Amino acid sequence: MNTPTSKISGYHAHIYYVADTRPAAEELRGQLDTLFSVKLGRMHDINVGPHTAPMYQVLFSAEDFSDLVPWLMLNRRGLDILIHPETGDDLEDHSTHALWLGNKLDLDWSKL
Repeated sequence: MNTPTSKISGYHAHIYYVADTRPAAEELRGQLDTLFSVKLGRMHDINVGPHTAPMYQVLFSAEDFSDLVPWLMLNRRGLDILIHPETGDDLEDHSTHALWLGNKLDLDWSKL
C-alpha cells in the first residue's frame, strides 16, 4: 500500500530522559524553543500514554522537518528521541512510521 505524504499534518518528537539526563533534556528543550517554531509539551517525569520512560513532546510542522530533524541528529545530547508523523493513525505513526535517534525504546502498544 502506498500512503501519500499529503496525509502528514505535522510531526511529533518525543525526547526521553531519566533523572541523570533531565538537565540535558531541559537544556535541549530551551534550545528547541529558541531556535525553532515548535509547540512544547510539558516534561512528564512519569510514563504517559504508550511511553515507557519520562519524556516531553515537541510538535512541529512538515515544513520544519528538514531543519529540525538534522539539528536534533547533531545536538540530541545522547538522549533517545522518537520522531513520528501525524497521519491520524496513532499506532502506525508510533510504530511503522517511526524514526528513532539513539536507542529504540519499547512502547506500550496497549495504550494506543
